[in-house]
Amino acid sequence: MARSSSRYPTELELEILKVLWREGPASVRQVRDSLRVVRDLAHTSVMTIMGIMTEKGYLKRSKKGRGYVYTPLLSEQNTMTGMMGDLVDRVFNGSAAAAMVHLLETQDLNDAELSELKNLIREKTKEVK
Repeated sequence: MARSSSRYPTELELEILKVLWREGPASVRQVRDSLRVVRDLAHTSVMTIMGIMTEKGYLKRSKKGRGYVYTPLLSEQNTMTGMMGDLVDRVFNGSAAAAMVHLLETQDLNDAELSELKNLIREKTKEVK
């Protein structure tokens, strides 16, 4: 049975978007070279996925010389917000608190991260009052 389509990028699409968010507009070759750290893919595989991403409206393709340069049409912040909201809804029944408790119980955080979280909680507490 075929997998249903998602409103959000697949794992590989997200890796490609991360490259473009970090490095800016790039060719297929530049994206492939940056992805080598995560996975070694054939040039044609990256080209095919980026073509699909263009059709989905995730990327814009512009002609440059003999090739194309791709620019993300999805913002990093909106993508994170949407994907996180979807995860919280589906896995934690819409409870952000349950998601945060789970993360705190299952992930190792360093002192700086814990301090940042405490500050955010303090700020949110002030907003609610």
